[in-house]
Amino acid sequence: MDNVVKQRELTFTSIFLGVLLAVVFGAANAYLGLRVGLTVSASIPAAVVSMGVLRFVLRRDSMLENNMVQTIGSAGESLAAGAIFTMPALYLWADEGVCAPPGFMSLTVIALAGGALGVLFMIPLRRPLIVDEEKTLAYPEGCACAEVIKAGEKGARHASTVFTGLGIAVAVKLVTDLFKWIPAAFSMPVRLIRGELGVETSPALLGVGFIVGPKISTLLFSGAFLGWMVLIPLFCVYMPDAARAYADGGAVAVWKTYIRFVGAGAIATGGLYSLVKSVPLFVKTFRDSLKGVGTAKDGEDISMRKVVTAVVAIIVILAALPTVPVGIGGALLVALFGFFFAAVSARMVGFVGSSNNPVSGMTIATLVVSAFVLKTCGTVGAAGMVASISIGSFVCIIAALAGDTAQDLKTGRILGATPWKQQIGEFVGAAAAGLAIVGVLLLLHRAWGFGGDEIPAPQATLMKVVVEGIMGGTLPWGLLALGAGLAVVLIICRVPVMPFSIGLYLPIKLNATIFIGGMLRLLMDRRYPAVSNPGVLLSAGLIAGEGICGIALAIVTIMIK
Repeated sequence: MDNVVKQRELTFTSIFLGVLLAVVFGAANAYLGLRVGLTVSASIPAAVVSMGVLRFVLRRDSMLENNMVQTIGSAGESLAAGAIFTMPALYLWADEGVCAPPGFMSLTVIALAGGALGVLFMIPLRRPLIVDEEKTLAYPEGCACAEVIKAGEKGARHASTVFTGLGIAVAVKLVTDLFKWIPAAFSMPVRLIRGELGVETSPALLGVGFIVGPKISTLLFSGAFLGWMVLIPLFCVYMPDAARAYADGGAVAVWKTYIRFVGAGAIATGGLYSLVKSVPLFVKTFRDSLKGVGTAKDGEDISMRKVVTAVVAIIVILAALPTVPVGIGGALLVALFGFFFAAVSARMVGFVGSSNNPVSGMTIATLVVSAFVLKTCGTVGAAGMVASISIGSFVCIIAALAGDTAQDLKTGRILGATPWKQQIGEFVGAAAAGLAIVGVLLLLHRAWGFGGDEIPAPQATLMKVVVEGIMGGTLPWGLLALGAGLAVVLIICRVPVMPFSIGLYLPIKLNATIFIGGMLRLLMDRRYPAVSNPGVLLSAGLIAGEGICGIALAIVTIMIK
């Protein structure tokens, strides 16, 4: 342990490299999430890249410094997930003339305050969850990341795999989207039944399919196949309006007008089901987590006095700032839901891992309750919808950051890192990623807008539908009910409802590419053990490369407009 204590940890190099990776992976995941509604964990790719730079470029040999880099870097992905699931709804309403476009300051406050609260709420939970329940909570990603860092002698080769993927993705993106030598997507109308098949030329989607694996990618494609090859033909046969929409714009027009609302109903039902199913675990989690709150020893964590002071200050600022439309009641809801779901999220990732953490379900629950509370208090219309989404944005970011922080603290626990230094690293990563992701949102909206083919923003569109429904807007309730019924059938048949429903909600071209990636993973897993499969790191590079190139192309698009 003495050798561990003497190692470099919170250094200028680790902060600089960690911030760089937080911005890169945060921006890339924001772009990915806005396209497909999914994000991928950045902890292991960040650890591998930092190993390659620290150990083999800078000749610095410190596991704890490497761990600090991945701690800071992985915060970017988590904050991106929280932000892109909700914030674009504000732009969608602005485009419809419902409200004014959100300003840079308001989005920045939401991102930074949500990120800070996610880390702050986790600090008093570290000892009861990470230390006291060390034998109960596995924290799979945290343990896997620690093993990767321990195996640092392989870092150079593995880091080169990530950079190879990044280069391939950039090259393909330039060929398809900038020079347009190859189409970015291929589609084939199946006119006999009035359906459509297709595939996107997207390295990132291929990488997503590889990372999520054959089961999830098959479910995604199955949902899309049902929508585009079964429901669209049926709608065209039995609904004259759908047949006219097909005649005017093909299968895409029917999907936009009808099928995606069926998918939205299925996603909302699946999210609420996962939440209701987890209520006993939520209650136990929250009760058990509170037992050890405030028991951290001096010198291990940031002091509780500082934590409480910071939380109170942030809530007061949120209540007072006119740029954040939540008011005192909304700020209190942020504190209440934020701490509850931070505790739940931090404990659930210990059981099921970050990838299965039902953050979207927690956000939907927050939106439902906050919208009803605001409506009851007389805050309705555009003001009520904006306030509801703002509260949901805070809670979504808090829950995502708390889960990521818990995994990082587990990694640090295994390696012998200093908790308070890691907590500072989380703050740094969240702040850097928050500023970057707000810039990415502004950039992508200005370049292409949200809700279109380039940036569909599926999760945010769903959150928008939920809030509009509660506030009394005009929605196609029949289509939503059809989706809800489909979700119930899937639940009865024990089919994982969320990936199937997301596939139904998204274009089939997108899901087909993810499916191909999943099938490649199936073939590769026969040759490589899951932990050492080089395709995982190559896929992380593909995702990061396309995300970075997509943002660069957005800048070019704005310049030539």
